[in-house]
Amino acid sequence: MMATKTNSADGRTRSSIQIFIVVGLCCFFYILGAWQRSGFGKGDSIAMQITKGEAECNIVSNLNFESHHGGEVVAVDESESKPKSFKPCNPRYTDYTPCQDQKRAMTFPRENMIYRERHCPPDGEKLHCLIPAPKGYVTPFPWPKSRDYVPYANAPYKSLTVEKAVQNWIQYEGNVFRFPGGGTQFPQGADKYIDQLASVIPIKNGMVRTALDTGCGVASWGAYLMSRNVLAMSFAPRDSHEAQVQFALERGVPAVIGVLGTVKLPYPSRAFDMAHCSRCLIQWGSNDGMYLMEVDRVLRPGGYWVLSGPPINWRNNYKAWQRPKEELEEEQRKIEEIAKLLCWEKKSEKGEIAIWRKRVNADSCRGRKATFCNSVEADDVWYKKMEACVTPYPDAGSSDEVAGGELKAFPERLYSVPPRVASGSIPGVSVETYQEDNSKWKKHVKAYKKVNKIIDSGRYRNIMDMNAGLGGFAAALESSKLWVMNVVPTIAEKNTLGVIYERGLIGIYHDWCEGFSTYPRTYDLIHAHGVFSLYKEKYVTSLNICAPKSLNSSFLPTLMCVVPAFIMYEGCYTLANL
Repeated sequence: MMATKTNSADGRTRSSIQIFIVVGLCCFFYILGAWQRSGFGKGDSIAMQITKGEAECNIVSNLNFESHHGGEVVAVDESESKPKSFKPCNPRYTDYTPCQDQKRAMTFPRENMIYRERHCPPDGEKLHCLIPAPKGYVTPFPWPKSRDYVPYANAPYKSLTVEKAVQNWIQYEGNVFRFPGGGTQFPQGADKYIDQLASVIPIKNGMVRTALDTGCGVASWGAYLMSRNVLAMSFAPRDSHEAQVQFALERGVPAVIGVLGTVKLPYPSRAFDMAHCSRCLIQWGSNDGMYLMEVDRVLRPGGYWVLSGPPINWRNNYKAWQRPKEELEEEQRKIEEIAKLLCWEKKSEKGEIAIWRKRVNADSCRGRKATFCNSVEADDVWYKKMEACVTPYPDAGSSDEVAGGELKAFPERLYSVPPRVASGSIPGVSVETYQEDNSKWKKHVKAYKKVNKIIDSGRYRNIMDMNAGLGGFAAALESSKLWVMNVVPTIAEKNTLGVIYERGLIGIYHDWCEGFSTYPRTYDLIHAHGVFSLYKEKYVTSLNICAPKSLNSSFLPTLMCVVPAFIMYEGCYTLANL
């Protein structure tokens, strides 16, 4: 009997200890979670420093410049080597976008969306201060949680939760926004919508890797394509639906502020495997089909164009859309007419989704009465006006050969020789130099990871390469945990952005004397190899500075648009809260 009582007492004691441990762990994790949300985590303290103007440039002291700079070392005047400090801007500039500023935009014509295009401030109006973080800003959630949740404090705008409440775009829940993956055209969710597309388009086999989403909203289509190894470049204007692109980037989805207006899209010809419009409100039949012709320019031979929503299936939906059926019928007729002129083949029309495919070469398009653009200018797009002309196909040797060269399925195409390189169409870039570049960046990225051990841990989701070259840095980093915006400067000696897309990566043209088309705080890590020396003839290879000797203030609006950012600049690593 005594043994039984003793065992019973021991059992109660063990139960009490277990309960105590469980309660203790629950309290610990609750406090930890509260601490992380309170603004006092490591990432959140950075935001607080930015807001208070206390950010500094911290230099890693053990860097070796030998492998990066083989030339003569320039003497440094210590009085000139001290980094310049900049004060924080007024809090009203928290979400300032220099080249898409709303106040300036309203001074431009509304015709053809001119006022929604890039209009950068003149030198005298550029800000020389640091963009402050919003009150309560916290470190974004890691991927894949960020796909579905964004902290309210990081983008405190609720208008979309009201305007798009019935469409399942975005919901406000306590201190976070939730993105259910819905959309106007996919009420059952983006995954099921993509399944419908995949029944026609070969998304599963890796042949569709790069996509363009015009008028993307909060980019749920691009967000859900990532699980299928498809990388979408999404864009939408900065319009009355506040923070669409900002939400997309907070979610960890590639996006830029942009619009189809009068200027060519900042992408090379034959870039995307698929283009998409889901109620994007673009007047595809207007301006003699100019917008569809621009999509045709950036769509690779054999690529697909998806249009869902009006006017597709207008016979059944004109009443629900509250538009005259004659108007919708004429709208679709124009689209069909332009698609025929472009020699696109209609592969499917089911419900409100229509899918066309671009022909693989010009052989099947003989005799079409189209006005053709100058093929030499197909990639010359920066601030160049769109024209109502068709971009010619590159020459093909036979009727079944893919014009411009056939691409391999991803991920094989990441390191296979891109057709633009194999054909020798980029002066100074051969198969050998391409392979050498890949080897170089594999070594550099390995070295970067020794200095910054969390590069591929999931902490950095949105990454930018300011001077991407052949895309070797992004290729060496390739991971489902991150994506890289490969920027090819407009003044670069070689136009290599087409090569980057042929590798299954994404990127954009940009002039770094202007602000980037994004919201502040949208990139976690910036790689700036060679960009300053590209823009400035003189710079100092000294360990106690993080910028060229004569860094012009015109860079500031750009750098302020991508904060906070860990910058790796030609061997100079700095936590630069610019």
